[in-house]
Amino acid sequence: MKSRFLMLMVAGFFSLLLTGCGYNDFQRLDEQTKSAWSEVLNQYQRRADLVPNIVATVKGETAFEQETLTKVIEARAKATAIQVTPETLNNPEAFNKFQQVQGELGSALSRLMAVSERYPDLKANQGFRDLRVQLEGTENRITVARNRYIQAVQDYNVLARSFPSNLTAMVFGYSVKPNFTVQNEAQISTPPQVDFTKKP
Repeated sequence: MKSRFLMLMVAGFFSLLLTGCGYNDFQRLDEQTKSAWSEVLNQYQRRADLVPNIVATVKGETAFEQETLTKVIEARAKATAIQVTPETLNNPEAFNKFQQVQGELGSALSRLMAVSERYPDLKANQGFRDLRVQLEGTENRITVARNRYIQAVQDYNVLARSFPSNLTAMVFGYSVKPNFTVQNEAQISTPPQVDFTKKP
């Protein structure tokens, strides 16, 4: 009877210790980041799935700039060629590479949409207009999904770096996760030059 009571006391002590060390919080936040990441991937896939329809519609405009179209096709091929695994979330190099190819696809599509403004027949094409609306909606969904992922990673990383949960992180190997960054950070952090002395 005494040994059973002692075992219950020890089990209770370890339960209390695990609760206070953040182990369960790591499990919850790790799953939250994976879920948020899945939604980011879902939206990127939705965008990639729109590209063939957009390309097919644009090809109907015979005089359309071939170089712009080729860049979109190549960017989509790169973006869909990267194999994303759960380890991608914990590998800054793989994460940055994935982010870079998705950024290239986004840039190529933005260029395509800008160039399409010069083609009245294409702008008047109802199918193209519908695809454009879908693409804009998808880009908005990507932004929302990325913002949710950024918040989930922030919550996880704060736990991984705070005391005493950082000790649990060291013991169980919960390292800080990489997050989305701005590709042209140096460029956008430079203040714009404004000169009011020049006349138009």
